Amino acid sequence: MKTTAALLRAARQPFTITTLDLAPPGPGEVQVRVKAAGVCHSDWHIVTGDTPFPMAAVLGHEGAGVIEAVGPGVKRLAPGDPVALDWAPSCGECFYCLNGRPSLCETFKATKWAGTMLDGTTRLADDGKPVYQFCSVGCFAERIVVSEKSAIKMPASVPWEISALIGCAVTTGVGAVVNTARVAAGSSVVVYGAGGVGLSVVMGAALAGAGRIIVVDRVPSKLEQAEDFGATHAVAAGPNAVDEIRGLTGGRGADYVFEAIGIPAVQEEALRAARPGGMIILAGISPVGSATNLPGAVLTRQEKTVAGSYYGTANTSRDFPRLAELYLAKRLDLAKLVSRRYRLDQINEAYADMLTGKDARGIIVF
Repeated sequence: MKTTAALLRAARQPFTITTLDLAPPGPGEVQVRVKAAGVCHSDWHIVTGDTPFPMAAVLGHEGAGVIEAVGPGVKRLAPGDPVALDWAPSCGECFYCLNGRPSLCETFKATKWAGTMLDGTTRLADDGKPVYQFCSVGCFAERIVVSEKSAIKMPASVPWEISALIGCAVTTGVGAVVNTARVAAGSSVVVYGAGGVGLSVVMGAALAGAGRIIVVDRVPSKLEQAEDFGATHAVAAGPNAVDEIRGLTGGRGADYVFEAIGIPAVQEEALRAARPGGMIILAGISPVGSATNLPGAVLTRQEKTVAGSYYGTANTSRDFPRLAELYLAKRLDLAKLVSRRYRLDQINEAYADMLTGKDARGIIVF
């Protein structure tokens, strides 16, 4: 079978729209007709070379679509099922899965970064040469084959765009609040970054009943937008931001500070913005090889806790449907995250717009 895809042939090059060969699903695999894919910064790290990945590759990890075919042994899914794509699937049997941390699954870790299926091979090819799928998903293509563990069945009443957002930004942001930090009602929360993940953190904090939600960003329009998602205060990024945060939190700093950008200097500022005894949650993905200076003397003497939050510490089989139900119950207004829609052949334009920092989330629709 043939599939149209946005192919990245090498780092620091533009995407090219091309036709690839797609092999049928093997044992435990499913074929998905992609309906929507989010324009996420994590894919851009592959384009810039900040995150090494084999080439040529089809990127895209935040997506949703419909099952078209299933391979031998697949019982949980059937043709016609709507699904959200899971870029950190879990086997349910390894050490981390059995100890309640499926987002750290050992079974899929190697294949996810190799861009292959579990058997070590690819299902996409370009003139006989293997094409790798980012996070073993690669949803910047009209059709893909993925592990059945990478496809979570969703309610049919949830729009494709919303299911796609649940597949990454929403689960990462809301999950960081409810799974990683377990934010207490009435507490103070600071969120650095008002992109798709940061705004999802804001919605999660509002859902948890936080009393004060302070958003920090360098773009004025994004600060205004954050208030529509539940932020109670907006602070312009800059040298006075920490002082402003302390002024809004009794002079102490916030109970919880979320960094949703992945910039080491911002992570260091997040430590200063948290009160003694507070918690700093790093939800943004930093470039591979970067380093963050979090002084041990401060952590010890002020008893601050720093926690990484990978995919919102999610159990996707549980959390995707729960988030969908919260959307349907109008407790999470996820539609507001969609800033702009693009065709697949507009993907380079979509990333250029993302880099301006003006939008929450662009969506490629098929």
